[in-house]
Amino acid sequence: MTRPPASGEAAKLPDDRDDRDDRGDWEDKARARAIVVKIGGEVVGSGEAAVLAGDLRVLVDGGARIAIVHGGGPQATDLQKRLGLPTTQVAGRRVTDAATLDVMKMVLAGKLNVDLCAILLAAGLSPVGLHGASGHVIRATRRPPKVYPSAGPDPVDLGLVGDVTGYNLTLLETLWSAGHLPVIACLGADATGGIYNINADLVGNQLAAALRAERLFLVTSTPGVLRDVNDPASRLTRLTCAEARRAITDGVVTGGMIAKLEEAMAVVDQGVGAIHILGKLAAGDLVRAVREPGSVGTTLIGTLPTNETRRA
Repeated sequence: MTRPPASGEAAKLPDDRDDRDDRGDWEDKARARAIVVKIGGEVVGSGEAAVLAGDLRVLVDGGARIAIVHGGGPQATDLQKRLGLPTTQVAGRRVTDAATLDVMKMVLAGKLNVDLCAILLAAGLSPVGLHGASGHVIRATRRPPKVYPSAGPDPVDLGLVGDVTGYNLTLLETLWSAGHLPVIACLGADATGGIYNINADLVGNQLAAALRAERLFLVTSTPGVLRDVNDPASRLTRLTCAEARRAITDGVVTGGMIAKLEEAMAVVDQGVGAIHILGKLAAGDLVRAVREPGSVGTTLIGTLPTNETRRA
């Protein structure tokens, strides 16, 4: 693995030229601010993970400070079935009792984290697998009962589900300085050693906000926000927060993408440069998404630049 350059040291991609084209100074920006890549469990368990690892190698070699956050919902549900444990969800959120938490530990901090680190290692990177109890990288508390949309008027207790209260950013900086790539499973920990299941989108979003990341990439099983979920060609290349809210109100965006956009919009408001929702990636797509926002997936930004009018 080529380690990030020391402060002030120039870095180039293997195919870069001295002259800058319309991609601009993306490498300088990547070095100045972190990039968070959240990978869904469905992606970790597919061949797409190896493709993604190749692009991450290119970005890290170019000087980017990247943190990976991964989920594992499909694999956890499958293991629960094999163990004869019921899967209970409320408003799309997994109810986590002690047995379910054990499954999440085995899947997230065990098999998936190891498998993902192995794929990244094969791509020439130096991954370090982490979870909330690793150096307390994800600080959390148990979520109190609360009312959820479509779950009735009464507060619901999701069990051993956590809310993020902070991150050990010093640990991440230490790993980056030594040339390593943090790979974080979405389990949080409190000061007494209690472990909590946390939605991976939430962990990725809030980590990006804590880092004031230049970019947050949400890598999913869909190629972006679509006007028609059955037509990949209907991809919306770029949305401002106002346009995203309008798309939700007008029914253009439906299903699970609503929550993903709503959570992402909150992060844009907290200082993240841009959020990219993308999936079904081919080799080079993630690099293109960094260099040319909107060329892959859907880019969510706060507002349009003042000198730019809305493109058709």
